[in-house]
Amino acid sequence: MTTTDSWRGVAAEQQDDLPQAATLFLRDRSRRLLGSLLRPYRPAVAALLALVVLENLARLATPVLVKVGIDSGIPPVVHGRGATVLITVAAGALGAVVIQAACHRTFLLLSGRIGQDVLLELRRRLFEQFMHLSVSFHERYTSGRMISRLTSDVEAIDTLLATGVEDLISALLLVVGTGVLLLVLDWQLGLVTLASFPLLIRLAAWFRRQSALAYRRTREAVALLIVQFVESMRGIRAVQGFRREERNQAIFETINDRYRLANRRSFRLNAVFGPGVLLIGNVVIGVVLLYGGYRVLSGAMTIGVLAAFLLYLGQFFEPMQDITDFYNTFQAASAALEKLSGVLEEAPEVAPPAEPRRPAASLGELEFDGVRFGYRAAPVLDGLDLVVPAGQTLAVVGATGAGKTTLARLAARFYDPTLGRIRLDGVDLRDYAEADLRRAVVMVTQEGYCFAGTIADNIGFGRPTADRSAVLQAARAVGADRFVDRLPLGYDTDVGKHGGRLSAGQRQLLAFARAFLADPRVLILDEATAALDVPSERLVQRALGTVLAGRTALIIAHRLTTVEIADRVIVLDRGRIVEDGSPRDLLGGSGRYAALHQAWLASLA
Repeated sequence: MTTTDSWRGVAAEQQDDLPQAATLFLRDRSRRLLGSLLRPYRPAVAALLALVVLENLARLATPVLVKVGIDSGIPPVVHGRGATVLITVAAGALGAVVIQAACHRTFLLLSGRIGQDVLLELRRRLFEQFMHLSVSFHERYTSGRMISRLTSDVEAIDTLLATGVEDLISALLLVVGTGVLLLVLDWQLGLVTLASFPLLIRLAAWFRRQSALAYRRTREAVALLIVQFVESMRGIRAVQGFRREERNQAIFETINDRYRLANRRSFRLNAVFGPGVLLIGNVVIGVVLLYGGYRVLSGAMTIGVLAAFLLYLGQFFEPMQDITDFYNTFQAASAALEKLSGVLEEAPEVAPPAEPRRPAASLGELEFDGVRFGYRAAPVLDGLDLVVPAGQTLAVVGATGAGKTTLARLAARFYDPTLGRIRLDGVDLRDYAEADLRRAVVMVTQEGYCFAGTIADNIGFGRPTADRSAVLQAARAVGADRFVDRLPLGYDTDVGKHGGRLSAGQRQLLAFARAFLADPRVLILDEATAALDVPSERLVQRALGTVLAGRTALIIAHRLTTVEIADRVIVLDRGRIVEDGSPRDLLGGSGRYAALHQAWLASLA
């Protein structure tokens, strides 16, 4: 792994102690993301820039018109045309105001549309990326952090696009344009004004350094706050069951207080920078008023020039606060972009093949060839060799930690082996297109997860194109129709949040119906009957003959009643096969399977 690769997964909240090269890499990654999002809108962005320039040129014209009105329109006795000049100046000022308003309105409409389109694309990319990242990513990346990416981080970018960019461009144009006009109006007073620049630059540099740290800590704190809240609410049964309310409350309050302190630090920085800029600006205005008044009295300057100068000074220092506000917005958006770009550039550990292959025949033969795999340093499977002929039902048993679930996850290609190959019909799983593999291999776990919607929706999840009759047939095949028909709304019954309106056994039956409807070549049952009570398990036992008919099956089981329907049993111990044979043959011996069966019978007594 290169040094650059090691920085890819670094979250923005961890960057305070990173080397300079890493920080530059992360900033470059953020720019690439923002550039890719804005690339389709380059003509529209150019139009936005033109609107901002035109709006601020109109704004800069107003003090000049005031100067002309005072110097050329006020003393009519000199020229005899003061009224005409004043009317012309007033009309010009009105035109400038109308141009400002029209440009600003058009900018808001166009920027709002572009901003929402960009956010739409960003959310789409994030969701797609989360859907395709490997299981290992989701096991280490909590749901709270994912919610934080999709909510608070996207909102920070929304704020930047909605108001921050216009404020920055306007502020820069006003500062530069006003500075030039001040020197043109009166270079001596202009130099007096520009003498305040060193103080402003030092103040801004200090604020930039401090606010960068403060806002990064704020983003870190709000992300932790969301994570703690989501995890506590998702596990509310466990929290209340183990009386963890007070402890979780204490943790939440600690994080909440950390968030408060981070925000307080930001407010303190603003309380120094904003008033500091205002103080410097007022001092300069006072000096200009004194010196300019002296020059007017001495005849070296007209009143109109002094009035225009003072108006420009207001425009010169006012944008400094806008730049401050933008920098605050920019810091939040920058930290969010760093996190989002890190997620979007996260490479799946289970990568799709460059050139997908399809097997010549669609049979379902599964082969493990010298497979080695471990989640961390210690291997779980160590050189496993196994062939499961097409159509065979293989039961995998063993003590906890023997590697049964790992075997199932590898067969479903949730992970790739460290060494060795896993083949389906002679083709390495790594060479299958993802869609083809997911159609060929389906895994049913003990959770029996239900999605929001009706019972029919959850069964149809396995094959979205299936019609109602196919859904009903799948339910009948596994025996789920017996409880569904007793429900008031039948298959249109809403299952509730996570299937909360159904029992664990009913949810598992729906998972079986979903798998049956998907009609895979290989069906993997990972402790899939563990959540069933005895009556439900008997229903499933009868249905499994229909579900497994004509396809290869791996059954991972502790409850040995499920094993009885298998054609073959292997016993795993520390990632190695220690017994292999039919259930009857192994049960008649004195090996591990017989001992497991005796222990299971004793647990029922």
